[in-house]
Amino acid sequence: MGVEDILPYNLVEALRGSVRVSGRVYPTLCLACRGAKMLCGKARCPILLKAEALVKVKNAIDRERLDGSTPPAAFVGRLGYPKVFVGPLVPHFHGDNVLLDTPEWWLGRGIEEIVEFRYNLVRGKSRLEVKTAAAGHRLLDALQELAMSMRSVDAEAVFEKKPTKMLILSDITQPFGPSALLRSFKASNSTVDKRIEKAYYDRDLKAAEAVAGLYEKGVMVTRIQRAFSLGMFGEGRRRRLVPTRWSITAVDSILSEKLVRKVKYNPTVDKYLVYYLKNIGNLYVAILMPKPWSFEWIEAWFPGTPWNPGGSSSKPALMGDYEGYWGRKTYPSIGGCYYSARLAVAEALNRSRRQATALVLREIYPEYILPVGVWNVRESVRAAFKSKPLIFDTLEDALRFVKGLFKVPLRSWVEHSVILKEALHQKSIREYV
Repeated sequence: MGVEDILPYNLVEALRGSVRVSGRVYPTLCLACRGAKMLCGKARCPILLKAEALVKVKNAIDRERLDGSTPPAAFVGRLGYPKVFVGPLVPHFHGDNVLLDTPEWWLGRGIEEIVEFRYNLVRGKSRLEVKTAAAGHRLLDALQELAMSMRSVDAEAVFEKKPTKMLILSDITQPFGPSALLRSFKASNSTVDKRIEKAYYDRDLKAAEAVAGLYEKGVMVTRIQRAFSLGMFGEGRRRRLVPTRWSITAVDSILSEKLVRKVKYNPTVDKYLVYYLKNIGNLYVAILMPKPWSFEWIEAWFPGTPWNPGGSSSKPALMGDYEGYWGRKTYPSIGGCYYSARLAVAEALNRSRRQATALVLREIYPEYILPVGVWNVRESVRAAFKSKPLIFDTLEDALRFVKGLFKVPLRSWVEHSVILKEALHQKSIREYV
């Protein structure tokens, strides 16, 4: 998908109305792009430029040598693939810094606090070929050892010049702060997680099997994603570096697909269950219906939010994707948040030993001033499912309740939802019996 796909529309026209991209209609060009595809033709996303105004420039990072305790953390870029920038994330202070790169612990924290976490981490960059993961490299070996660590690791990074004071944002990854080309990097000994170490040294184990096995052993999703990104899994000669952005979606997809296969053997829920949660300018509502597995994720971005920057006269921009019982073969247009939400739903159903038709709806309000990554979706939906559900005998009763939660009219959700259309306008054979 590129600029040519949206011609003859220009940015102003797209923001005033809808735009067709590769056969799909989007309410705004920004919602289709989300700062990643640069559909407007600009070198940098104008929506994300305002992020820099939130950042407190720290004199502590204004130097060419930095030592501190990495969470541990590393980043693999995607620009220039198959030759990508790889490097560690190092703060300017020592101590227990695991929190700085553990989104599972960020739920309930404000955007400003999350941005502050990430701006404290300086990203060292060195360009490597993705196949380096199979052959080995001194820097990559050090980063892979970091990725196996259970605790913060003291490290020292020397840069070619002082780090640029810039904040990089994405709707997939956590924010990333200042960066600089890396001259050298060294880290002290780490406390290795034996579970990750075993998967790393098994060069006959397929990557998907390694991901699923570590998850079943209780390794946090973020840590699996980090190791996956650094090319630590898979058959030895086929190992590759995976851009962080792609690894996050890949791991969420692998894990949720595996769990969905399991829940399909379970009986369906016997009532209509509603779960909801409000978190940093977002409202999440999940409805489980007593029918075989299917899943739908729909977002409503209000005017003034990152991907719907229109004024107060604009309307919320809705966008979503769906899969039936047999899943989907194509990448969802809504992006990686689809798989993050699907993982949270599949986890909840697996715990309860049930299956259901699951509809998850999200309203994003102007308080959500910057995108912070799909971890926010995964952890918020996870938290919603840990609350006590509201139980209803009919879909109409459930919708009557959720109608009071939403600002978007119920009919707009129905217009954009495959599941709601089918449930409200088609009766199953069982209902006739």
